[in-house]
Amino acid sequence: MGTRYTALFYAGAGIDTDDVGHRLARAVARVDQQMSTWKPDSDLNRLNAAPEQQWVAVPKELATVLSAALRVSQQSGGAFDIAVGDLVNAWGFGPGEQTVTEQAIGTIAPSARLLASAALVVDPQRNQARKRVPLNLDLSGIAKGFGVDELARCLEGLGITRYLVGIDGEMRARGVKPDGQCWVVALEKPNRGAREVMGVMELGDAAIATSGDYRHWVDVAGQSYAHTMNPATGAPLCNPLAAVTVVAASCMLADAWATALMVLGETEGPRLAQERGMDALFVLREGAQFKEISIVGGQLQAQIETR
Repeated sequence: MGTRYTALFYAGAGIDTDDVGHRLARAVARVDQQMSTWKPDSDLNRLNAAPEQQWVAVPKELATVLSAALRVSQQSGGAFDIAVGDLVNAWGFGPGEQTVTEQAIGTIAPSARLLASAALVVDPQRNQARKRVPLNLDLSGIAKGFGVDELARCLEGLGITRYLVGIDGEMRARGVKPDGQCWVVALEKPNRGAREVMGVMELGDAAIATSGDYRHWVDVAGQSYAHTMNPATGAPLCNPLAAVTVVAASCMLADAWATALMVLGETEGPRLAQERGMDALFVLREGAQFKEISIVGGQLQAQIETR
C-alpha cells in the first residue's frame, strides 16, 4: 500500500513481540498482494486483466472488500466507485505516476461509463467476480481501511484486546490503556505541504478514517488537482471540502464512507451522513480558514467552528 503501519498494544507477560510483529507484517503484505494496483501480479490486477463475462477466482478477503465497495457505491448513489482506475492513471495518480500536462488534461474527455455497482458481479459465497464490461478497478478508497481491520483481527487472534492500530492515519482501537485512559488520536489540519494537528479525539472500540485533498495532488498550470476522482464528472474533485473524517465500527467502512462523503460535497455529504445516522466531521475551506460541520449519531451539532 506504499505506506507504513503502526500497532500499539498491551498484552500479558511473556508475549513474543517479535512473533507478533512478523504476523502483523504478513497481514499487511497479504492485503497489499491482493488489492494493490501497483503490483502487476496482484489479485486485483489479475481481475482487471481478465476478459469480461469470465468468472475469476479471488481470495476471500478481496471478495469481501469488493462486495463492501459495491454496497457503499449503491448506498451513496455512486459517489463511491472503484471503477475509476482509468481516471486515476490518466490524472497521474496511478502506477508510474505519469506527468500530467495542461495539454494532456485537455485530452482527458469524460466518457460514458458504468459504475462498478452495475458493471461488476461479485459472488462472495464462491469467492469469485465477473466483469460485465472492461473495467480498471482501484481499491485505494477502501483497501487501506480493510488493512487496518486485518491488523486488528491479527491481534485479536492472539488474544490481544487492548490496542490501537493504523495505516497512514486510518486507525482502529479497542479497549483502554492499563491506567484506564482511552486511546487518543490526532486529527490533521488539512494543510498541503505541512503536517499540523487540528484537534484530538478519544477512540474506543471503533475505527476512524479521513479522506482529504491535502495529501496527494498535482499542480498543472497554476491549478491544483486532488487525487480523489468524482465518478459523475470523470475528473478530480472540485468542491469546498478539504477533508471528511468518519468514525465507524470497521475501518474498511470508515475509509469508504469518508471518500463517498468527500465526493458528495459540502451539502449532500452532511445530508446523507445525517440520514444514515453516521458520525462524521466535514472540514470546509473558507479562504485561509476552515469551517467544521460535525455530525454525531446522525445529529447535526449546534457548534460549528471556524479556525
